[in-house]
Amino acid sequence: MFGRLGGWCCRRRGVVVSLWLLALVLGGVWAGSTGSDFRSEFNLPDVESRQGFELLEESFAGAGAGTTGTIVFQSTSGFSEGAKAQLQKFLDEVPSVRKAKVQGPFEGPTAAFQVSEDGRIAFAQIEVPGNLDQETGREVAEKIQSFAPEVDGVRIEYGGRMFDEFRAPSSELLGLAFAIVILILSFGSVLAMGLPIGVALGGIGVGTMLLAVLSNVVTMPDFATTLGVMIGLGVGIDYALFIVTRYREQLRAGHSVEESVAIAIDTSGRAVTFAGLTVVISLLGMLLMGVSFVTGLGLGASTLVAVTMVASLTLLPALLGFAGDRVDRTRWRGLIAAGLVAVGLVGAGLKVSPLLVAFPLAVVVLLAGFAVAPLKREVPRPAPKPLRETLAYRWSRVVQHHPWSMTIGATLALLLLAVPVLSLRLGFSDEGNNPPDSTTRQAYDLLAKGFGPGFNGPLTLVAALPDGTTPADLQSVTDALTATPGVQFASPAQPNDPANPTAVVWRVIPTTAPQDAATTDLVDRLRNDVLPAATAGTGADVLVTGFVAVTVDFSQYLAGRLVVFFAAVLTLSFLLLMVVFRSLLVPLKAVVMNLLSIGAAYGVLVAIFQWGWLKGLVGVEPAPIEPFIPMMLFAIVFGLSMDYEVFLLSRIREEWVRTGDSRTSVADGLAATARVITAAAAIMVFVFGSFLLEDTRPIKLFGLGLALAVLLDATVVRMLLVPASMELLGDRNWWLPRWLDRILPNVNVEGSPEEVDEELERELEPV
Repeated sequence: MFGRLGGWCCRRRGVVVSLWLLALVLGGVWAGSTGSDFRSEFNLPDVESRQGFELLEESFAGAGAGTTGTIVFQSTSGFSEGAKAQLQKFLDEVPSVRKAKVQGPFEGPTAAFQVSEDGRIAFAQIEVPGNLDQETGREVAEKIQSFAPEVDGVRIEYGGRMFDEFRAPSSELLGLAFAIVILILSFGSVLAMGLPIGVALGGIGVGTMLLAVLSNVVTMPDFATTLGVMIGLGVGIDYALFIVTRYREQLRAGHSVEESVAIAIDTSGRAVTFAGLTVVISLLGMLLMGVSFVTGLGLGASTLVAVTMVASLTLLPALLGFAGDRVDRTRWRGLIAAGLVAVGLVGAGLKVSPLLVAFPLAVVVLLAGFAVAPLKREVPRPAPKPLRETLAYRWSRVVQHHPWSMTIGATLALLLLAVPVLSLRLGFSDEGNNPPDSTTRQAYDLLAKGFGPGFNGPLTLVAALPDGTTPADLQSVTDALTATPGVQFASPAQPNDPANPTAVVWRVIPTTAPQDAATTDLVDRLRNDVLPAATAGTGADVLVTGFVAVTVDFSQYLAGRLVVFFAAVLTLSFLLLMVVFRSLLVPLKAVVMNLLSIGAAYGVLVAIFQWGWLKGLVGVEPAPIEPFIPMMLFAIVFGLSMDYEVFLLSRIREEWVRTGDSRTSVADGLAATARVITAAAAIMVFVFGSFLLEDTRPIKLFGLGLALAVLLDATVVRMLLVPASMELLGDRNWWLPRWLDRILPNVNVEGSPEEVDEELERELEPV
């Protein structure tokens, strides 16, 4: 089937490329007409914070259910009457924007509580009805900001979700620049370089449009597209790289263009399908968590991976058909132009305008290359080394001569890197982790300075009043809250209806910041100790809710299910590899090595993002690790490692079956695959690592995590642990009980070139 698909796409290449272009156009029209609805919602199961929000919405007319924001004012010498008048006029205009509600610091019953003790910092609370999507929220924020006056001696900053700025990423351009350089060094061909990048971009283009449409049906956070582009770009280039490599091998073996395409799709294309479906299944497993936020991320990432996989199996064969045997030839005009494009992409990614001149220069070089003789010449290619003279072969022999020391040393290194995982704390960063120059970070810092660090994360306590109970009967709750260590301020119980109250609400300000571990401890202490004791005998059930309580519940909910998720993914990994390689020890080693590499990556993330090591270099402030990151990292790295595992071990097994020599088969298999695995891993490391330059902390965390995991998997695991451990086990690597071998299904992920040749001959026979 795979061979026939590749051959058909090659023969009907014009139709296939046209269909992909049509998909891009129609997808753009569809996404443009429906628009997008990216938003972050923590739709948790039946947890306390959700119950609290439901009670607030029912009893307090949806108080806090809309999109909220804060306008913060700072005066160097206190607010004069003239300044107050100007600022109040500004606040009076805000309700004209989507019927926003405003509680200002200069008028109203709560005004006195909205000015700091020194009188130099004040804030206004804003709430717009409804949960605004990303685009509408930005429009509302810009409209409100346009009303702001210029007041001498007064600084105005904007905080809260309404004013949170999501900046379009540009780091993928840096990843593309590095990919161009690595692919040229690997292939020695500009055309062979351009094919994987073109396929990846085609898949990403269609995939991102699908995400925009899906966001109207499924709740997706605003950075779901960025994560999807990051993953799609990495795996898209990776998958196409494996197929193009196999295609070039078949051309050199004497096959025709169509035969080479068919064989490449039937061999490497099978492995790509196997790896891609594994990633998709793993990511879709996140839907079992039952949380809309996690569901959106899982669907978004799996959609991009699936589309790029399909592009590798259909669009790439068509493009290879157009390229033909020119895929191995490079002229100086193409090489120089590609280098200039890489420089231009670096300039665009880093926003260095002078480097953008490289783009027009690339066009000039290409055009001049058809007339200027030196630019028309082919770039000489060095003769390929025999397999057993390559550096990878010699390295494998070195490792195999010292298997115990290499295995123990590599394992200890990975375990040492994983040590920080023991102090992993899941939770959410907040606006205090935003870029220092952003208005949301400035507003956050001003509020913390004027009202205390806990002011940015107030807790809301709500309770339904039992029959015969009045708000005064719950004074014990207020007293207990005020006396609780870690509470800076607790308001009296506020009824929803003074004449006929049915529910009451308290506002509690912690003494610590929202992301501080002490704040999480306070939430747990209130729920488990303080409130049950304070409400004893009243019949009231006080619920702790608010954004901080939601993040606590969200983190604890996911943390309790991570072990089950990890166990399911590892079990799937073991079973798939056992079926593919007909072995018990090979999949068992793969599971252990997968745990070691991902554990080491987690450890480095904890040290940098939670402990604050190298925070100045990375540009982050210490905070908990976002609870969805470990899950997504595990799912994606699992699939990518399966790709490398299949590509490497299938070659090793092929040599072992042919020769029966377990030692030389390891060295030969490593030598045959090391170059392409190294190139694929290097591209992913640079693509993922480039996202460290983004402003959004979860994007930085995710990018570095993927880059580290891929780097460790492709180097320490593939180049050290695999050859060393296989040397130690020898022929036992491929042991499988006979009874198990009989019941396992036969799955061929590498295909057979001979079978493809026979099929093509039958198809091309005259009738």
